[in-house]
Parts: sequence; C-alpha cells; structure tokens
Amino acid sequence: MTALQPGAALEPLTFDITRADLVAYAVASGDHNPIHQDEEIALAVGLPGVIAHGMYTLALVGRAVAAWTGDAEVVELGAKFVAPVVVPAEGAARVTVAGAVGERNDAGLLPLALEITVDGAKVLGAPKVLVRA
Repeated sequence: MTALQPGAALEPLTFDITRADLVAYAVASGDHNPIHQDEEIALAVGLPGVIAHGMYTLALVGRAVAAWTGDAEVVELGAKFVAPVVVPAEGAARVTVAGAVGERNDAGLLPLALEITVDGAKVLGAPKVLVRA
C-alpha cells in the first residue's frame, strides 16, 4: 500500500490480459460480443484484432487503486475509452497503471491522477479517481 500523501508517486502496476482472461470475463459479465474472442470478426468490423472489454480494462484500474489505497473508500472511478487494448492470440497485452496522489479537495477527498497505457500508448483517457482516506 502506498502512503496517500499529496504529491506521492504511485508505484506503476502492470496487469497481463490474455485471451483466456477475456473468455473468463465474458462468462462473468455476460458480454459475449465476439470482438472479444474471435479474430476474424474483430478484423471484419475494422478492429486491429481481438480487443479486451473496456470494463475489464477499467476493472484493472480498480485493482491498482485497491492495491495503492488498502481500505480507503473509493468514491469515484471512471475513464473514457480512447484506444482498444489488443490482446494477441499468444502471450498477453500488458496494461500499466501509474500516477500520483493529488491535493485533497474541499470535501476531504484525494484525487489520484492516473495514466493507463499499453506499450506506452494511452488506452484510457480522463481517468477520474477520488478516494476517502
């Protein structure tokens, strides 16, 4: 767990996403859109390949926040999906979540300024995380 002091850097965390993870997420979420499992269909609709579910990617951000904050209350968590996370047939896509603790606001909440990338390219934009700690 990271000390949640304004200005503190958050240790970057990296999560691997495999095709098996996408199958498991589809079962758990009920989202069986074939762009998340079938290469041919993903390519046919103009995607660069099979892509991770956006909400799965955001859930990884939630895992990072939990690792950094311990038992702090997460008041808000959100982001815009700005680029797909392409998951190769072999190996994994590597999502990295990094950032810093912002200044406590008038409500006593701490914002976390995050950057979510795959191979250095931003995949989630305008991430907003507020925690009560």
